[in-house]
Amino acid sequence: MDNYKHRGLRKRLVDSLREKGIKSEAVLEAINSVPRHLFIDNAFESLAYRDKPFPIGSGQTISQPYTVAFQSELLNIKKGDRVLEIGTGSGYQACVLLELGAKVFTIERHKQLYNTARTFLPKIKYKPNMFHGDGCLGMPTYAPFDKVLVTAGAPYIPEPLKEQLKVGGILVIPVGNVENQVMTTLIKTGASDYTKKEYGDFSFVPLLDERSWG
Repeated sequence: MDNYKHRGLRKRLVDSLREKGIKSEAVLEAINSVPRHLFIDNAFESLAYRDKPFPIGSGQTISQPYTVAFQSELLNIKKGDRVLEIGTGSGYQACVLLELGAKVFTIERHKQLYNTARTFLPKIKYKPNMFHGDGCLGMPTYAPFDKVLVTAGAPYIPEPLKEQLKVGGILVIPVGNVENQVMTTLIKTGASDYTKKEYGDFSFVPLLDERSWG
């Protein structure tokens, strides 16, 4: 399932991420621990540790490792952090967050992807709290969260996600149009006060809600 060759390829991937500017050794170690080849179609297995996204069905992709590492680094996860992830997808990012010591709540809109992740992740010993629904609404029942991560391109920052963040918490979200988004963080500094920072251009599949893209 996860052999010496896979582990060697992961180490090479981690070295390349370090060269590309990922500084958090905790994030790099998490990437090194999660067997990415198990999350993608067998047809792509030989390419699993290249720094590229791959299709996972339902029009979605597993993000390239650099993007996963970059977002994870921006979250600055502390052990025990309650993290809300919008867009479970394959479940790969959720597993990286678990390796970082987070308590993960992850929500997926596509029922097929949700069902696949819910069945698959426990088989490889990862057990995030998984839900099917509209991630733009967040998860008020389990709020507040220390960190919120959105893994799809959003045309705006959904208000419920801001509201469900603890004061001092961090929201990481790619914001922009369908073709291109800017990686953005909001740090909640008060009940309704936020500090916003931008970190350059990325490209994600679109975040879907009841309005979707106009």
